[in-house]
Amino acid sequence: MAMKEQLAKIKEEALAAIQETSAAGNLDAVRVKYLGKKGELTAVLKQMGKLPAEERPAIGQIANEVRAALTDAIAAQNKVLADAALNAKLAAETVDVTIPGKKTDLGHKHPITIVIDEMKDIFTGMGFQVAEGPEIELAAYNFTRLNTEEGHPGREWTDTFYITEGKDDPKNDAVLLRSQTSPMQIRVMEAQKPPIRIIAPGRVYRKDEADAAHSPMFHQIEGMVVDKGVTMADLKGTLNEVVKSLYGEEAQTRFRPHHFPFTEPSCEVDVQCFACKGKGCPVCKGEGWIEVLGAGMIHPKVLEGCGIDTDIYSGWAFGMGVERLAMMRFGINNLKLCFENDVRFLEQF
Repeated sequence: MAMKEQLAKIKEEALAAIQETSAAGNLDAVRVKYLGKKGELTAVLKQMGKLPAEERPAIGQIANEVRAALTDAIAAQNKVLADAALNAKLAAETVDVTIPGKKTDLGHKHPITIVIDEMKDIFTGMGFQVAEGPEIELAAYNFTRLNTEEGHPGREWTDTFYITEGKDDPKNDAVLLRSQTSPMQIRVMEAQKPPIRIIAPGRVYRKDEADAAHSPMFHQIEGMVVDKGVTMADLKGTLNEVVKSLYGEEAQTRFRPHHFPFTEPSCEVDVQCFACKGKGCPVCKGEGWIEVLGAGMIHPKVLEGCGIDTDIYSGWAFGMGVERLAMMRFGINNLKLCFENDVRFLEQF
């Protein structure tokens, strides 16, 4: 009877200890203390050999009932502790959606990128494709094949960043930083037969001193159309639509005769000053007009150099400075601001 009482005491103490546990680690310690290989229940069961044979079945049954009761109690308490831990975690991680969130400063487009993307949208809406090419060019593409022969001021080392001189053919093999995106005219006409409608935006480089209106690195957008029956009227109509898309339906343009080696006839295109409406002011330097781009009909030599039959096809091209468009678009009075990365300036756009 002493062993029966001992088993009852173990059960009572173990169940109380299980109920009092508040952590999974403590619960496991209780399990080891009472049910482990060296636990109190195991120690009692090892004494069963000393009992008379007729008492062993009854004591064995009681011992099994105690083990089962403790095992069930441990499992139940383990679930209680796991549920409590989960609820505590959920409570700690609860997000109150009514609390105002923390503002995150997000980046946005640079004013130059804004204008380039606007131009892309305008021209792709008119059926043009966007062509991109290398910023490191051969003189053949940057000058010679655009009908800009030796002796032109633009080919001088004082105006262009040369990387290497030409070896076998100095006029064509010299490597340089492109001074315009016009080489894309040649590259596209080499790879594609007419009809062609492309714009070519990108960075260009010239040896200009940095000031309020100049930079040694700036951006251009070149445009080109080659097809049957293309005329100067198509060029003017297209550019007028582009200007109105950029500056509003009231914007007015002016086409002035000019000369470019790769176009004939050529023209400069001005936009009426948005500040004074043509009356003259400091923004337009009293002229009432602001020059925005150069354009013209592609010179037959340029087309023929790319294997295009000028008896069948003609074309026009234009080139505009993106910085000048951005300065007009946003009222920027100093080009340097576009490249200084001053957050106080850039946050305005």
